[in-house]
Amino acid sequence: MTRRVRFQELGSSSYAPTWAIQEELMQGIIQRKIARRNANVEGAEVPADSDLALPDSHLLFVEHPHVLTLGKTGNASHVVATEEHLAQLGVEYFPINRGGDITYHGPGQLVGYPILDLEQFYTDIGKYMRMLEEAIILTCRDFGVETGRIEGLTGVWVNPELGLGARKIAALGVKCSRWVTMHGFAFNVNTDLHFFDLIVPCGLQDRGVTSLAKECGHPIEFEKASGLLKQHLSDLFEWNLIE
Repeated sequence: MTRRVRFQELGSSSYAPTWAIQEELMQGIIQRKIARRNANVEGAEVPADSDLALPDSHLLFVEHPHVLTLGKTGNASHVVATEEHLAQLGVEYFPINRGGDITYHGPGQLVGYPILDLEQFYTDIGKYMRMLEEAIILTCRDFGVETGRIEGLTGVWVNPELGLGARKIAALGVKCSRWVTMHGFAFNVNTDLHFFDLIVPCGLQDRGVTSLAKECGHPIEFEKASGLLKQHLSDLFEWNLIE
């Protein structure tokens, strides 16, 4: 079965309105799922042109201005900069409802928000996370950068075999309700890594961060990285993107 996924390229967008878009899409999917189930219980057929027949998955790509987000299980003390310093740098701060700890988003970072009904794919959140990681691993390989995973930790790493010498190139954090996902991944493409000095990234004090540009030794064509990642996601999830 080919799943249809609506893709939106949001460009540069502040965090709060993008979060609101995710919430709206997620709640819309959940309400349609409930309505479809009620219709099925009552023996009614869902017309092909009904709102209930709309594709129940979305993918958003965005670059955020400087912002820190703290997951619901995170530790606020992992923000090591003062409020005054964050204000001087123009860095916003949001405690949010995803998993994970503190992370940074900013220009040059490709952020992806899949809002998926996993019941259309598979009801396995671990497999879902590994598929997101795999798409980023394949994209890094397209640029000649070998990456991988570290057991027990989410995300994508350069030199994962080096232990404390590993460098994180992509962070993941998701929320799932009624098997509908939101939030997603942050892939450091041309990211200014100095902003990670404001935090203990993902709560890990003993490992560093990196970017595709740093590993390649030159700036990366952002649109190329975005296009390759989008294609790898489509191949892995076997979906048909509707632009």
